[in-house]
Amino acid sequence: MSAEPPKLLKTPTHPASLRLPDGARERNCSPSPMRGYLIPSPLPTRRTRTFSVTVASEGPIYKGVCKCFYRSKGHGFITPADGGPDIFLLISDVEGEYMPMEGDEVTYKMCSIPPKNEKHQAVEVVITHLAPGTKHETWSGHVISS
Repeated sequence: MSAEPPKLLKTPTHPASLRLPDGARERNCSPSPMRGYLIPSPLPTRRTRTFSVTVASEGPIYKGVCKCFYRSKGHGFITPADGGPDIFLLISDVEGEYMPMEGDEVTYKMCSIPPKNEKHQAVEVVITHLAPGTKHETWSGHVISS
């Protein structure tokens, strides 16, 4: 019985140094764009808007009241002042330093939600009046009482 050490495979230093077997076709897969980045915080934060949301800047300004907002989920809903169904609110579309709380009066513009564009979401949301008696949190985590 001979004891041969196992053969060690040399790991390539660069993906381009890999060779495909003869007859194999090359796949056009791109690496993940998030490779090499740190794991994000579990709490959603403000982020940059997409182009489709910025198109709403030409539309009318509506008024409403914040029905609910969940920082841990990154979204909430606004009840329009003129009635109608509640409007979806995304954390990235809130202007100013405070997160909206239930009962806050807000102004907003609307844009449709892709891909079907059947529903609408609030964009450029500005808190015009903080609800009295509630504690408001800033994006950095500071709490104030109103």
